[in-house]
Amino acid sequence: MKTLLHNAVLVCPNGGERPGSLLIKGDAIAGVGTLDAPSDAVAVDCGGKLLAPAIVDLGVFAIDKPAFAAGGIVRAALMPDQSPVLDDPGIVQRAAAIGKPELWVHPLAAATRGVGGSDLAEIAILRDAGARAVATGRHAIADAGVMRKILAYAADCGMAVIAHAEDTALTAGAVATEGETATRLGLAAAPALAEALAVVRDLMLAEETGARLHFRQVTTAAAFDLIRAAKRRGVKVTCGITPAHLVLSDIAMTDFRTFAHLSPPLRGESDRQAARAAIADGTIDVLTSGHDPRGPEEKRLPFADSQPGAAGAETLLALALGLVRDELLPLDRLFALLARNPAQVLGIESGTLTQGAPADLILIDRDAPWRIDADAMRAKAGNTPFDGLPVQGKVVRTFKGGVEIAF
Repeated sequence: MKTLLHNAVLVCPNGGERPGSLLIKGDAIAGVGTLDAPSDAVAVDCGGKLLAPAIVDLGVFAIDKPAFAAGGIVRAALMPDQSPVLDDPGIVQRAAAIGKPELWVHPLAAATRGVGGSDLAEIAILRDAGARAVATGRHAIADAGVMRKILAYAADCGMAVIAHAEDTALTAGAVATEGETATRLGLAAAPALAEALAVVRDLMLAEETGARLHFRQVTTAAAFDLIRAAKRRGVKVTCGITPAHLVLSDIAMTDFRTFAHLSPPLRGESDRQAARAAIADGTIDVLTSGHDPRGPEEKRLPFADSQPGAAGAETLLALALGLVRDELLPLDRLFALLARNPAQVLGIESGTLTQGAPADLILIDRDAPWRIDADAMRAKAGNTPFDGLPVQGKVVRTFKGGVEIAF
């Protein structure tokens, strides 16, 4: 089976942005650029729309196939905080299969048994069962000795460690970041410094062990400065962020809006601006949805009793395209953040429009206007802090391994 996607604007992290065509043969890209249509190929006119690598979403908490397809996500790295926890080879194997055939699911092995933070999981066995990286889960590893062992073990196994950046001694019981908003609302809060303290410890341990370290979300100016300096020293560190921490500050929690109860919590305006600067200068490597659908039983509660998290799969691309319109970064770099870089963290050959790469693709109408509607989302729950926000940019078609996925 051959398919020629022509009259497109190709967007590739490696090849830049240019008009052209793309030929799919089987499940892989067979050609890119100025191509003649093979006689046995099905021709698809893209109408001048963007053709880009499908999104590789690094660190989701639930598998939501309709939401992922609508959001242009074809590969999802599943966090270990599941029921049951991804700390057993059989469970990892089952997790890898739950997305078929519409979605590639890449399980992240629990770094510790039951994500309890103390006893190391059998990382090598979990790798052989299909885990693509090691993750600490929703919480940081409090014990530095345990974290050092995790990093060393993962390095020996050739896997990256995906860490949650938070000093748990400072954040225990907190639901917000210290500042005017938390004080006015009377919410238990932790200093933003709690993130930087965790980052500096793990950076030093990664530097000593030679491990690959990825912070799933970094959201404060102090932490970005530490990561910049570590990269200059040659530490194998990368970091990610969600659109929420680029677009919203802690003011969004006003009126106790539980849809704005996130982890890490929303920060002050100075940290939000620092995050946008970190996107522009390349400090941030990955944009992720942090997809974590929470129903009414977990969100329609007093703010302090509600669960953190947001359903981000369907809004990730549109909010990310807003960064391009704001001239923080060009389109090709955006898809490095959305596709190539997260694939590299996972050790997957994906995320580019190059010959031989998997034909995981999305066709995008970058100017299509729409309004985010929590009640109309395809996700298991529509808990988004962006409810009612007008945005631009929509996925028109999604292909996984050359096969179009309906949504």
